[in-house]
Amino acid sequence: MKKILLYSLVITPLFACKNDTVSEPTVMPEEVLPKAEYTLTTDKTHDKFSSTIPHQLQVPDGSVVEVFTLEATGGQLNLNSTQEDFDNVDMDKIHTLTGPIYVEGAQAGDVLAVEILDLEPGDWGWTGMGPDFGFLAGEWETHGFKTYALDKENNRVNFSENISIPLKPFLGVIGVAPPTEEMLVTFPPRANGGNMDDPNMIKGTTVYLPVFVEGALLSVGDSHAVQGLGEVVGTAVECDMRALLRISVLKDKKIEEPQYETDEYYATTGYGTTIDEAAKKATKYMISHISETYGMSEGDAYMLCSLIGDLKIAEVVDMPHMLVTMHIPKDVFK
Repeated sequence: MKKILLYSLVITPLFACKNDTVSEPTVMPEEVLPKAEYTLTTDKTHDKFSSTIPHQLQVPDGSVVEVFTLEATGGQLNLNSTQEDFDNVDMDKIHTLTGPIYVEGAQAGDVLAVEILDLEPGDWGWTGMGPDFGFLAGEWETHGFKTYALDKENNRVNFSENISIPLKPFLGVIGVAPPTEEMLVTFPPRANGGNMDDPNMIKGTTVYLPVFVEGALLSVGDSHAVQGLGEVVGTAVECDMRALLRISVLKDKKIEEPQYETDEYYATTGYGTTIDEAAKKATKYMISHISETYGMSEGDAYMLCSLIGDLKIAEVVDMPHMLVTMHIPKDVFK
């Protein structure tokens, strides 16, 4: 028996080769992205959130829009910048946002769906820190500043000679106009979205924003090549970006604060002046989502959140607000 088995193992591959039955390697088809119907460039920017900022582009519901963004300082820094350059950045120009985009048919009370079809970072990025901002502001006196040439061919950024980090690009700011004529600074996240700094809002994610004014007036920016949850020093790998977005108006969905989803999970967000406040809001919004979407009592939805809901700290540095999210997997409902 042993000899027969050995013989069969030896001759089978020879027979296969002789008759050319070895299969060719499978070639995966290239991803085909929709073509941009509209383009918004980096000369169409602003640095506040307000219902009075005039739109720079008007598009029909469901349009695919190509948007180019600048790194957070709006061009004040470059690959050769130094610590001194970083220390002298004009903070009044942060964040430089591209937009606003007026979406036809969007009215107060609707929801704007922003499908992130593609994100392509620029060629370089930077990270900086100082004693006056970041999670340890007042406790950590060190200054620091780094620039990086992004290795897009290998999808990496080299933090140091021995540390290489995979790129995971996303837009730190995705927001619509708030229901006020006041010129609001862009630093804290709010109900309109804005500076959420959530590294889960990557390619393949659809972000849902409550609409407060006619046309929604969507703006994006503060683009990042990679960032950890929390963004504890106050900056990520800040970079320029090309974003491809499909923007749609939803009339049958109602939310109070931003939410988002992928093929794998659904997420709610909550902002607050403390982690506790933000986490409670994210949890309450998830209870409502589960109850309304799946016809479940709020009590059962609350218990389910305890079993499958993952609370995540998106950011802790954009004072006076912090952002917490709750994620639930979709496959448990099938």
